[in-house]
Amino acid sequence: MNVFLPSLPKMTAHFETEYRLMQLSVAIYLGVNAVLQILIGPISDKFGRRPVILWGLGLFLVATLGCIFAPNVALFLAFRMCQAVIVSAMVLSRAVVRDIVPQDQAASMIGYVTMGVAVVPMVGPVIGGVLGEAFGWQATFWLLFGLGAAIFWLSWRDLGETSVSRGLSLGQQFSEYPELFRSPRFWGYALSCAFSSGAFFAYLGGAPFVGSEVFGLTPAVLGFFFGAPAVGYMIGNGLSGKFSARVGINRMILWGCIVNTGGLALALVTFAMGFQSEWTFFGYMTFVGLGNGMTIPNATAGALSVRPHLAGTASGLAGAIMIGGGAALSALAGALLHPGTGAWPLLWLMFSTGIASVAAILVVIRRERQLGGLGTA
Repeated sequence: MNVFLPSLPKMTAHFETEYRLMQLSVAIYLGVNAVLQILIGPISDKFGRRPVILWGLGLFLVATLGCIFAPNVALFLAFRMCQAVIVSAMVLSRAVVRDIVPQDQAASMIGYVTMGVAVVPMVGPVIGGVLGEAFGWQATFWLLFGLGAAIFWLSWRDLGETSVSRGLSLGQQFSEYPELFRSPRFWGYALSCAFSSGAFFAYLGGAPFVGSEVFGLTPAVLGFFFGAPAVGYMIGNGLSGKFSARVGINRMILWGCIVNTGGLALALVTFAMGFQSEWTFFGYMTFVGLGNGMTIPNATAGALSVRPHLAGTASGLAGAIMIGGGAALSALAGALLHPGTGAWPLLWLMFSTGIASVAAILVVIRRERQLGGLGTA
């Protein structure tokens, strides 16, 4: 998702286009992610996790080659859109965890897994920035191709099937979506995850502009700063892994949303006091990562546990809500930022989504109190 972002200005020059159009490589990728997640969940509930993951990885490799050799920006964006099929691995990896362990243990396990995964977005922009500066922007996509091939091989050799088919047709699988739509708790978990991560997706859309145009950073230096949220994200996931089973997922989500929003509030205050630099901007983004690391694993486990027999479908729908919102916020961040605006539009957009995430988890907590702990709706 983010390894090539430090090279966006160079890619804009290569394709002789505008930054706003090149930034769509993030927004359309996220948008197609959202649509695919609605389809992937029920399909995996019907045909199994393993074959869907393998097909997704194979198609991702083909699309990555298309990005590398695209002769113009239109074809590049088309293949970039096709790369979104890799979302099958992201969605179904969570469903695999939920297939084999109960809710609180699933939150803890997802937290530990994503703590390791957080290393990649932390070092990805750094590696991408160095590769882009040394060998051109295509080098980052060759890196993606190599990693995709390695994951395909590992999944083929090691991934077993964890889903047990309930014998329903694909149409019947899709017809069960209304069961999730009617659950206030599912919506609360999904929206708390979507709004909390929305701050990060807005960051993905706007931070390359802020770093290069506002603070004048080179791709390599921007790559170094860009990974700041991932540092906090790794710590937050570690906290989720250690404490979720002990204190409960709702409290972990609430604390995560408050940390996310509080960090952005501090950033706004600091900028208003005149302390505006790459260190203050990217430094406070660590709080965004920390809050998301506490929120996302727990909200995901909660959304998948409202209706355990629909874990794949719930994972896809919750992911679609999160990524769809992220696509919109990423595009909006790119549209709001212009020469002379500074980082203000991005900071206010991220802060607003943080406030919304707190409101969403409070709805879940209130609903569970109404149910008296039964957890049936």
